[in-house]
Amino acid sequence: MIRTLLILLGITVLVTTGIGLLGDAGVASLTWLNYRIDTSAAAAVSIIGVLAFCAVCFWNLALWLSRSPQRAERARAETRRRQGDEVLTRGFLSVAAGDGNEARRNAVKALDLCDNVALVRILTAMAAEASGDVTATRAAYTAMLSVPELKLAGLKGLMQLAHSQGDKVEAVKLATEAYSQSKPAMWAFETLFEARLEAGEWSEALALIEGALTRKLISPIFSERAKASLMAASAAGIEASDETQALDYAVRAAKLQPQFTPAAIIASRLLCKANKLGRAEDVLEAAWAASPHPALWLSYRDLVSDETPRERARRLQGLIDRNPKHRESRILQVERALLTGIRQDIVDAVKALENDSTPDSLTKRGCAVLARGASALQDMDTARAWAARATMAKSDPEWSDIDAEGRAFEYGAADWSNLILTFAGKATLVHPRFERGEKGLPELPDLPSRYVPSMPFIKAAQKRSGPVPVPDDPGGFDAAITGQDLDETEAVKTKPVRKARAPKAVK
Repeated sequence: MIRTLLILLGITVLVTTGIGLLGDAGVASLTWLNYRIDTSAAAAVSIIGVLAFCAVCFWNLALWLSRSPQRAERARAETRRRQGDEVLTRGFLSVAAGDGNEARRNAVKALDLCDNVALVRILTAMAAEASGDVTATRAAYTAMLSVPELKLAGLKGLMQLAHSQGDKVEAVKLATEAYSQSKPAMWAFETLFEARLEAGEWSEALALIEGALTRKLISPIFSERAKASLMAASAAGIEASDETQALDYAVRAAKLQPQFTPAAIIASRLLCKANKLGRAEDVLEAAWAASPHPALWLSYRDLVSDETPRERARRLQGLIDRNPKHRESRILQVERALLTGIRQDIVDAVKALENDSTPDSLTKRGCAVLARGASALQDMDTARAWAARATMAKSDPEWSDIDAEGRAFEYGAADWSNLILTFAGKATLVHPRFERGEKGLPELPDLPSRYVPSMPFIKAAQKRSGPVPVPDDPGGFDAAITGQDLDETEAVKTKPVRKARAPKAVK
C-alpha cells in the first residue's frame, strides 16, 4: 500500500512539474454552490493529486481499521500455534529422554494448544508408554483407531503392548487386522510370519509369502529364499509320512535356492531312496557350486558304496572342480588325496590347505585334516603338532550341522524356524547345534598321542616308584620301543620271585 501511494504522489509531482515547465498552460475554473474558483492549470493538477493522495490514504486507513479484529485473531492463532509446537517439541524430547512424567504434562498442554490431533495423540500414547502406565497406554492407542490415518499406528502400539505382556494370541490378532488393511505395514507381515514359523505352520507361512509378494511388501529375492527354506522344512516334516510330497518340496527348494544346503541334503536323500542317483548327484553338485558345505561331500561320497578308493577319489574330484577356490574344496582335496594314497597328491593338497589357513580361519577340523595328511606322509611329529593345535583352535560351526550319528540337519521345528528366518533375511545359515554346544562327529583324528622314547621318563615321574630311567638304561626304554605297556613291564619287575627249592639229598 505504501508503494502505491508513493507511486501516485510521484506521478502527481511529475505532471505538475511538466505543466510548470511548459509556461502558461491555461486557467482552470471550478463552479460549485454559487462559488467560482479560478486558478492556473498547474495548481489545479497539484490540488487534484493531493486530494487523490488523501483519499487513498483515508480509504486504506478505513480498511485497516475494519480488519483489525481479523488481524488480532490471526495473531492469537499464530501465537497459540507456536506455543503448541513448542509444547509438542518438548514432549517428544521428554519421550526421547525417557522422562515419562514430563512428557505426559506436555501432552496435556498440547491438547489445549495444538490443533494437530494426530501428533497430540501420538505424543499422548508415547508419553503414557514412557511413564509405564499400561492402562493409559492402551487407552491412548485405542483412541488412535478412530482416526483413519492413525489406525495402523494404534494397532502397532496395541500389538507391541500385547507382545510385551506375553499375550501372543492378541498380538497375532492385531497384526492380522493390520495386515488386512488396504495398505498394510511391514511390521504386520513380520509378526504374522514369525508367528507361523514359531507354530511350525509351514504351509500357512508359504501362503503368507505369496500374498506379501503380490502386495509388494517383500522383495522377490526374499520371497525365493523364504519359499526354498519353507519347502525344505516341509519336506523334513513329512519325509516319514509322505515321501512323494516331501521329494517334490525338497527338489523344488534345492532348485530355487541351491545355496540352501539343507534342501539339497534332503533332496539327495529322498532321490536315493527313489533310486534316482543321477539326479541326486546333480543336486549335490549344484549345491556345492553355490555354497560348499561338509555335509554335501559326505552325502556325495555315500551315493556309491561299491567302488574302490581310486574310483571314489575320481568322483570326488568332479565335486571339487565345481568350486575349486573355496576352502571346503581344499579340505576335500586332502580327503581325496588320502584316498589315492599317492604321496605327491597328499603333499600338494596339504600344502594348498596350509597356505589357505590363517590364524582366524583355522578350525579344529582344518587342523585335523592337516594332521591326517602329515600322518599319511609318515611325519608323525608334524601330525602331533597339528593335533595339538587343534585342541586350541575354534570349532567348525558347519561341522556341527552333522550329528554324532552322521545325520545332517536333523532339526526340530524351533531350529527350522531359526534357519528360515535367518536364511530368508540374510541368505546365511545358522548352526543351532553349534550354538547349543551339542556334540557331533569327532573333529580330531585318532592319532598316537605319545612320543614313544619319552614314555619311560613320564611314567617314572608320575609314579615316583623308582629312579628315573636314563638313556643308558635299556630296560623300560626297550619295552616302550617294542610297544609293550610300561605298566606291564614294571609289574613284571616288581612281582616277587619265588626262590627255587633246593633238591632233596638222595639217601
